[in-house]
Amino acid sequence: MAVELNLQNKVAVISGGSRGIGAACVRLFVEAGAKVVFNYQKDRQAADQLVRSLGPDVCHSVQADLSSADSARPFIAAAVERFGRVDALVGNHGIWPAEDVAIDQMSDEQWRRTIAINLDSIFGLVKHSVAQMKNQKSGGSIVLVSSTSGQRGEAYHADYSATKGATISLVKSLSSELAADNIRVNSVAPGWVHTDMTAGVLNDPRTRAPIVSVIPMGRAGTPEEIAGPILFLCTEHAAFVTGEIFNVNGGAVLVG
Repeated sequence: MAVELNLQNKVAVISGGSRGIGAACVRLFVEAGAKVVFNYQKDRQAADQLVRSLGPDVCHSVQADLSSADSARPFIAAAVERFGRVDALVGNHGIWPAEDVAIDQMSDEQWRRTIAINLDSIFGLVKHSVAQMKNQKSGGSIVLVSSTSGQRGEAYHADYSATKGATISLVKSLSSELAADNIRVNSVAPGWVHTDMTAGVLNDPRTRAPIVSVIPMGRAGTPEEIAGPILFLCTEHAAFVTGEIFNVNGGAVLVG
């Protein structure tokens, strides 16, 4: 008998859901039976197309510029208004400034912007989702997308690595804090993945070659390969898993 990853009658909130890993998560979560609310920042056309393809009865998009803790509040409120509850949160949105910048050359503006988008708004999403989950008294699951960069660092990208390392520490802290509420908190840590954010680097043979050379599986991942483990962590098959960093990077974290 086939074993299915089932989220029937669950409501999931997915940040950064209009493209890349987020869009792959939206599709997979709906396929697993969940109702999904996701945000987009600018590309309403892509968001509308995704909603149409999956059906507005199970999928809903919200325009939200997640760049502060406060910006997360209306996004979570919109999810509750649309589908009545929040059972799972996937904190997926974020930025990776592609240009190499030495720490003594990094502007205060770049540092603050990366922290605001990658960390402050994640705090806000978690804060307001947890409040809703506690109010429901039925537990929940939180998966925050971190990175290999948050575990081993990344030269000339200290701002990004700092936010992803902090995300991992947040997962570790909250897993024990929220266990009594039956709210599980985990992280999926991708390595290099083919998305719009990494296209410039991965599509250039000169920059792609050294990246792929240190990935044991010899390639970058796909958004769907990251979405699968995220879905797993939100299902009952992971009911006894919390505080874990699930590396999905073709073995790259082992050789960095």
